[in-house]
Amino acid sequence: MIETSGTPKTPRPASTVILVREDQGEVQVYLLQRSEKSGFFPGNYVFPGGAVHSGDRDPLFLEGHLDLTLDEISQRLGNGINAEDALAYGISAIRETFEEAGVLLGHAGEPDHDTIMEVCNRRTANNLPKGWLQEWLGNDQSHVILDISALSKWSHWITPTLFKYRFDTRFFIAFMPPEQTCVPDSTETVHGLWINPEKGLTANLNGDVPLSPPTVVTLHELLPFKTVGDLKKTLETRLWGEPLLPRLVPFREGAMIIQPWDTRYDEEIDRDNPGLDEASVLPVGVPFSRIWFHKGLWRPVRY
Repeated sequence: MIETSGTPKTPRPASTVILVREDQGEVQVYLLQRSEKSGFFPGNYVFPGGAVHSGDRDPLFLEGHLDLTLDEISQRLGNGINAEDALAYGISAIRETFEEAGVLLGHAGEPDHDTIMEVCNRRTANNLPKGWLQEWLGNDQSHVILDISALSKWSHWITPTLFKYRFDTRFFIAFMPPEQTCVPDSTETVHGLWINPEKGLTANLNGDVPLSPPTVVTLHELLPFKTVGDLKKTLETRLWGEPLLPRLVPFREGAMIIQPWDTRYDEEIDRDNPGLDEASVLPVGVPFSRIWFHKGLWRPVRY
């Protein structure tokens, strides 16, 4: 996962979707556990997502299958990126959420054709071939409209330079569509769960739900929101903000990620003796700017 020599890889555009619901009086998010064979945070729980594909940038096959015009997409998801890129990130977000979690952010365009549940059931029963979305919409088999309007801006992350796989990722928030069910693909992802952000962070600290660093940060950002209504209100005016590029510091045993808001972001770290132990790990809810990788877990630490 860590590349310690050579020129840093150029980050690939990617999309991540934070699926949110309110259940039994608490806000919950959906997390997927990556396969142990994955080259990017193997075994960690993450949000659905993946790289933008070339087909995600092709507006021709999408004609008649979007709930917003290109101008409307630019207004909703732009803020620093052009309309074509906003479209590509949005389509990637919808495609990856369907591939990895089995949830389609869309609706039936014609009442006498397949329902969304029937479409989702086809995904569960069959592996999706490469280019399935272009073929599917091109053949006009389902008359599904993709709901770009279901996506809201949350954050913009760039993978640290020392990672073997690097992504320039837009994190979107979407609310779980009614009557749909999340189902991991059992290939890239092996398990899924709905969990409250505070409970997820606690489970990460004790090793029950090992989280990736961006997931740790995102769940911490979601702690203040006690209802879906509170979150929706914030999304009305939220912008992408500056891209966040954390710094990775490999140790002889483990590693540390230093976030861009750390007051000593550029300071040299003693890699042989970083001065960290279990007492350095912070409890849930305490602000942090460093995440320590030790014994298979990424956990916030004080410095």
